[in-house]
Amino acid sequence: MKYLLKTLLAVCLCSCVYSNAQKNNKSSESVSSKPNIVIIYADDMGFGDLNIQNPHSKIATPNLDELASQGMRFSDAHSSSGICTPSRFALLTGQYHWRRGHGIVGGFGNPYFKDSDITLPQILKDYGYNTAAIGKWHLGWEWDIKNPPSIEEEHWGKKMKAYSHRDINWETPIKGGPLQRGFNYYFGDGTINFPPYCWIENDLPIKAPNTHLDLGDLQTAEGHWEFRPGPMVKGWDPYEVLPTLSKKAQEWIRKQKKEEPFFLYFALPSPHAPIIPNKEFIGKSEAGGFGDFVFQTDYVVGEILKSLKDNGLSENTIIIFTSDNGPERYAIERAENFGHFSSGDFKGVKRDVWEGGHHVPFIVSWPNVVEPGSVSKEVISQVDIMATLAQICNIELSEQAAPDSYNFLPVLVQENYKSPLREATVHNTYKDKWGLRMGDWLYINHSSGAGKQDLPDSYNALRGYKKFNTEGLLFNMKNDWGQRINLFEQYPEKVKEMKGLLQKYKDQDFSVKRE
Repeated sequence: MKYLLKTLLAVCLCSCVYSNAQKNNKSSESVSSKPNIVIIYADDMGFGDLNIQNPHSKIATPNLDELASQGMRFSDAHSSSGICTPSRFALLTGQYHWRRGHGIVGGFGNPYFKDSDITLPQILKDYGYNTAAIGKWHLGWEWDIKNPPSIEEEHWGKKMKAYSHRDINWETPIKGGPLQRGFNYYFGDGTINFPPYCWIENDLPIKAPNTHLDLGDLQTAEGHWEFRPGPMVKGWDPYEVLPTLSKKAQEWIRKQKKEEPFFLYFALPSPHAPIIPNKEFIGKSEAGGFGDFVFQTDYVVGEILKSLKDNGLSENTIIIFTSDNGPERYAIERAENFGHFSSGDFKGVKRDVWEGGHHVPFIVSWPNVVEPGSVSKEVISQVDIMATLAQICNIELSEQAAPDSYNFLPVLVQENYKSPLREATVHNTYKDKWGLRMGDWLYINHSSGAGKQDLPDSYNALRGYKKFNTEGLLFNMKNDWGQRINLFEQYPEKVKEMKGLLQKYKDQDFSVKRE
């Protein structure tokens, strides 16, 4: 009976897709049950960095604004975590990161995945999709390490140990990476600010590192210290990373055939620090080097969109654009110096359970189906991408797949759903601080939503933020997006209800799929 109901639901929702195509005066014949799928995942881009949703922005994002005008923009979308690795894991598995861990994977860290994890590229590959990951991985590999770290050096005032290029066997195929998670093809540098500094194609470096990190007199606009020591290909130039990834993604798109569906996970290394806009983009914003890097990121998105159009693939392609978390703490100084608020109206930055740490840009474009220029206030999470795409493709997920994922296809086609779609959404970065969003209410189990550092007093004064002294926090997000009015003591029953539901989620066996 359960599977019959799922089948009936799938038929119903697919009917909604076709009826919405007809409503938009488009032929339903142009809507495929196997649309191409492109996910463009920015790195450390805040809600307010997307010009179309920040009236005071100092950064132009014409291509992303155009993408939003062609599809649906979600004004209340969230990454699973306020940092990188966990959010990527959550997007690709449809489960909250905290069911697995809280931290990031280092340069030579082990895979975040278990072999039992069911991933989005796996289910799409099994369904006949050609799958590719291009760009930042940052989810770990099984490296063939010959020796423990053999170099000790000072990095940003701290002594740390690092691997030499001689400590790694570069000729052994690297296991545990994208090819083992459902991707047919991978090309990238792993992570721009972590070793190894080299290009990896599929499961081998194109050229093995042959020296140790030495960038000479290379200059960066922000965050030069972020380059962690480790093996490097001699002459490695970080300024070539983003342009190279853009070209590789375009080349891969040009190789795709119209009759064979594809999935591209294009994980940008930008605008994450180190901030390194190429010279042709310097001065293109009024927000310093970071603003220029965001402008270049937008340009790269535009090149991908152009490649899809030029190759006749746009009409049958779903494009999802979002970011892994909110903006880095450099955003605080940027706001004070340039008047550009990367977090928009939200309190907090990367790592925070404050809204700014995980409230991210989110756009879905799907010609003939999603109404152009539409905006949804529905609360969604990046863990919902997997269930939604599975529903679109008529893929039945097993009980173990995407346990925290809600299907938001009804929101996209604006039919047959009741808001709120999600019973509740868990916000978390580190293991000691948690938030729970339920409808308009947001509960935090601590007196502060800060990650590792509180917001500075100067920034609090600039934005009118207050510090609180209650043991927990409660906000009504409908009227208080800036989290300035703490209602914790006024609504004890609501606090009790949400605290209990949060604990229920935390105790839940992640192998049991939520209906």
